[in-house]
Amino acid sequence: MARGEHHRIHASDRQQRNRRRVAQEAARLMSEHGIRDFHRAKLKAAERLGILDTQALPRNQEIEQALREHQRLFLADSQPQLLRTRREAALEAMRFLARFEPRLVGAVLDGTADAHSAICLHVFSDDPDAVHRYLHEHGVPYETQTRRLRTSRDGQAEFPVLLFAADALPFDLTVLPRDALRQAPLDRVDEKPMRRAALAAVEALLAEDDAGDELERMLAAVRR
Repeated sequence: MARGEHHRIHASDRQQRNRRRVAQEAARLMSEHGIRDFHRAKLKAAERLGILDTQALPRNQEIEQALREHQRLFLADSQPQLLRTRREAALEAMRFLARFEPRLVGAVLDGTADAHSAICLHVFSDDPDAVHRYLHEHGVPYETQTRRLRTSRDGQAEFPVLLFAADALPFDLTVLPRDALRQAPLDRVDEKPMRRAALAAVEALLAEDDAGDELERMLAAVRR
């Protein structure tokens, strides 16, 4: 093998190792420090590891995969219950907000939710103040923010966000116009339309969780 080819392969291997290291450190930071932004997590991880090569920065999908692996290895005893609690709370909130056709999004839907995760919902109204009034009428105190979402490959827009807590769990409502029911904003991980789940789909998720728990109990009984 020519010396130049050897160096090229060695450099490529080093870059791949660094990508894995950055992804794993970013996953740890997200899990332990509650960082929810993939870009921020990867930059902080690279800084902590002293990796300056921008080619060694992993894609968001690589970080998400590393986060799932981190939870499987280090949080297997706690993360599933934290996730279930949030899915149950999401279901109750979606019933409460039914007139706004809520959709569950984010970590509670994709299964990576932990103790730091808010329950994120998209709600839909052509009058954003209608959601404000509804919460106010039901005695729900909330804070307001705005969030910029990618509506297409080349387009972005800002939308109102309502933050509140219920049963010590944080909720995050993004208010979108009703025509956004047809086309979801783009996901920050893979830049495809964001995965969203309506009420029936969340009920099905919880039923799957119940089935999985029952299977675990049966297997544990067999092992004994």
